[in-house]
Amino acid sequence: MSNVKIVALGGVREFGKNMYVVEVDDVIFILDAGLKYPETEMLGVDFVIPDMSYLVENADRVAGVFLTHGHPDAIGALPYLLSEMAVPVFGSQLTVELAKIRIKEVDGSKKFDDFHIVDESTEIDFGAAVISFFSTTHTIPESLGIVVGTENGNVVYTGDFKFDPAVGEGYKTNISRLAEIGTQGVLALLSDSANGLTNLQSASESEISDKIFDTISDWDGRVIIASVAGNLARIQQVIDSAIKLGRYVAFTGQDLDLIVKTASDLGKLRIDDDKMIIDPKDINKYEDKELLILETGRMGEPLKTLTDMATGRHRFVKIKEGDLVYTVTSPTISYETKVAKTENIVYRAGGIMKMLSSDLRVSGHANSRDLQFLLDILKPKNLMPIQGEYRELQTHAEHAMEVGMLPENIFLAKRGEVITFNAEGNFEPNGVVSAENVMIDGSGVGDIGNIVLRDRKVLSEEGIFIAVITISKHEKKIISKTKVHTRGFVYVKNSRNLMKEAAIKVDEKVKAYLAGDNFDWAEIKSEIRDTLGKFLYDQTKRRPVVLPVVMEVRQNDFRQKRHVKPKKKVEKVEKTEKID
Repeated sequence: MSNVKIVALGGVREFGKNMYVVEVDDVIFILDAGLKYPETEMLGVDFVIPDMSYLVENADRVAGVFLTHGHPDAIGALPYLLSEMAVPVFGSQLTVELAKIRIKEVDGSKKFDDFHIVDESTEIDFGAAVISFFSTTHTIPESLGIVVGTENGNVVYTGDFKFDPAVGEGYKTNISRLAEIGTQGVLALLSDSANGLTNLQSASESEISDKIFDTISDWDGRVIIASVAGNLARIQQVIDSAIKLGRYVAFTGQDLDLIVKTASDLGKLRIDDDKMIIDPKDINKYEDKELLILETGRMGEPLKTLTDMATGRHRFVKIKEGDLVYTVTSPTISYETKVAKTENIVYRAGGIMKMLSSDLRVSGHANSRDLQFLLDILKPKNLMPIQGEYRELQTHAEHAMEVGMLPENIFLAKRGEVITFNAEGNFEPNGVVSAENVMIDGSGVGDIGNIVLRDRKVLSEEGIFIAVITISKHEKKIISKTKVHTRGFVYVKNSRNLMKEAAIKVDEKVKAYLAGDNFDWAEIKSEIRDTLGKFLYDQTKRRPVVLPVVMEVRQNDFRQKRHVKPKKKVEKVEKTEKID
């Protein structure tokens, strides 16, 4: 019997950041390496990746990274993992090509080239386990589920999936392959829960395609489509509709050109007429009724870019009267407020905003009936709901019990919780590993923590108050009295008395401190910070970030020489007569 462990480093009790570890005896298999976009309170953070310290500490035991699909929630953290450890990466052809785009964005992983193309017919024997795959339906072609075959039975990871018989080639789920995996015996199922709160059927891809075509055809002005860059099914539908209607298409998303070119070169995205694709710099050469602009935004998130378009900050497009902004992706619950604000800004600019999700139920994830159907096919002994907030995981568990699974065979894991299987093959918690959020801010990895985020929040809400004073530590006196400055706290012209009183308070505190016997730089700054903080709160009931700056003047033990400015030397020039 094999010793099997499962650890979720991300993707449980949260949406995105998928990364799961399956250990069979002493061999580690990493399933996906994704990121998630920051929540509202994560000010200035670009995105969040899993804590990989457990993997780095055990790098010699890692057999490889196995990717389910090419979206950021599955491959976005891969460059940071490969910067720490060079291990083989396995995925479908499109997934690998999209992963290569990502790893070139990070210096530490640019030279990595140990990729292996797999499909659902691939089997890889690692001794401790046999890895195989199955095709799934998602919003990007060549999505795969992963099977870790052990002596105890299969550990099956679905990745993001749904069931839709109306999808095109490259998107279809292989039901017979799923049935085959089920007959082999499934020890544990790690199953997508992102859409498990509803039993309503999502619209089929053919219905979505018809709706996009109808919406565009009914509009006489420019059409600006907002989509996620990785949703190639939706991008294909938009391009097809535009070309049928004789509209030229301009790609303005930062990631979109590379993704479209990669998918097109591999035959995963079809463009029937290349002449209909134009450079965004040439938008003004065409009439509004001839244009369709496809925007995906930075890191595939288009909402911020729409705001830039509406406020005139976008380099190619400014939303104007008569524009239709059509959002063809379904934002998560955490983005609902941002969607509402974006819609308001678009309307102020003169445009009209519509959402595909207002007319059709759109999702790339399985609903509760799909989840139960999968359970019926695979008949797993144990279930670990993944990819979702806690309420979604809990609902998934309830749906599993409706089809006969026992509560003791369902485990709602926490990040970092180690799950082992006992002699009977049942879940058993067995310790934890480090699995905190690692925040990426520009080129910084993990250097942003809760304290920094708290300070950013205070700065954004209360502002900053700076007090600068110059002292002589040797003579124990103030050389230059306090000067105060503020940003984002109060309007200075209307608060001159407050500023003067604050400066006087600092002078008094520093003078009293210098009169004492001891001197410590940290202590004097702390005294100023406490005094100012209390005074400002008493006066305004607000708590800005107080930044004391204490400078020291040191005495020279030599005389200052007087520098005399040399006189300018003037040469005497004799005057001569000019002879004609």
